Amino acid sequence: MRSIRLVIVALALAVAAMLASPGHGVADTPSATAGVPAQLPGIGIAAHRPVFGGACKTCPWGAVADVVKAALAPYGYDVQVCYHCFMAEAPRIVGDARLPPPWNPHMGNGVIPDSFIPEPPNGRVEFGATADQFLIAAYYGTGAYAKDGPRKQLRLLANIASPVYLIVAVRRSAGIADLAQLKDHKGPLKIVADADMAGVIFPYYGASMDGLKAAGDTFAPALVPAQRADSDVIIHYGNLANSPEFNIWYEASQRDDLVYLQLPDDLLAKLAHDLGLERRDIPTGLLRGQDQPIHTVARTGTAIYGRTDMPASFAYLVAKALDQQQDLFEWTVGNYAYNRYRVAKVGDVPLHPGAARYYRERGYLP
Repeated sequence: MRSIRLVIVALALAVAAMLASPGHGVADTPSATAGVPAQLPGIGIAAHRPVFGGACKTCPWGAVADVVKAALAPYGYDVQVCYHCFMAEAPRIVGDARLPPPWNPHMGNGVIPDSFIPEPPNGRVEFGATADQFLIAAYYGTGAYAKDGPRKQLRLLANIASPVYLIVAVRRSAGIADLAQLKDHKGPLKIVADADMAGVIFPYYGASMDGLKAAGDTFAPALVPAQRADSDVIIHYGNLANSPEFNIWYEASQRDDLVYLQLPDDLLAKLAHDLGLERRDIPTGLLRGQDQPIHTVARTGTAIYGRTDMPASFAYLVAKALDQQQDLFEWTVGNYAYNRYRVAKVGDVPLHPGAARYYRERGYLP
C-alpha cells in the first residue's frame, strides 16, 4: 500500500513539473498572481479576448497594438486595444493590471482625431507596448518611476526596432548658430524642447528652462500644432512617421527654413549615458534641408511586454505570432523592423519564460 502511495505522489509531482514548464499556460511562480486584481468576466487571455495597452491609432504604440491584434487573430484571439493607455502611465497600467484610464469621446483635444482614440475595453490591461527606455525605468523604479518603486513583475515579450532620433534645429532667421548662444541671447525665442533632453542639454550650455523663461523666451508644447508653429528652436525626438509625437518635423521642415545643429561629442555621450540612448547618425536627407549626416542619439525600440502572471503558453504564442508575421510591421504608419538579434532584449528586463522558450527554439537565444 505504501508503494502505491509513493507512485501516486511521484506521478503528481511529475505532472506538476510538466505544467510548470514554459509553454504550458501557468505563471512563472506560485506567487506570480499575488496582488493582481481578477480579470472581469468575458474578457482576458483565458477568454481569448486579452486587453492590450497602446496609444492612439497613429501613435507608435497604437500602430504596434494593431500589429499585435492582427498577428494573434489567426490563432483565435480577439485582442482588445486600449488606445489611450499611453505616455508614462503605460507601464503602470500594465504592471498593476489596471483598468483603462477614464475616457471621453474627445480624448484627442482637437489635436488627434476622435476616431483615433475609440472607447476602451472594459477589462484589465494584461500586456502592452511602450518605449524600451520606459520599460527599463519602470522595471527598476528609476526616472519617471522613482517615486513608484520597482515593478519587478514586468516581463519582456518582444523588442521591435523603431528608431527615433534626437533632432536639433533652429529657424535660420533666429540667428542661432550654436545652442551656446541661448545663455546670453537677446530677444524672445519660441522654443520646443523635450523635457528629458532639456534637463541635460540646457545645463551643458549654462542655461535652464527657468532661466530662459525669465529672459522672455516661451516654451511651446510639441503636440499642439497651433502653439508650436513658427518655433525658433526645436529640440525633439523625431522620424518621418506622421504620428502626433513626431509630425512637428513633418511640418517645420517643410514650412520653415531650418538649420540643423550638430551637438558636441561629449554632450552626446552624456545624453546616451544619462537617458539610456544609443549613438546613431541621422541619415542624409531625412528632412528637407538636411544635406549631410548628423551625429546624434536615438531611441531604438518599442517593447511589447506583460507581467509574470501571464500564462507561459500565451507569451510563447505572442513571440511566435510576431515572428511568423513580421511583414505586418512593414505596413504601418511608423518605421518598424523585426530584428532577430535584438527582439529578445531590452536592457536587463527579464524575458517572460514563455517568450524565451520560443526564441531558444528558433535559435535567437543561446
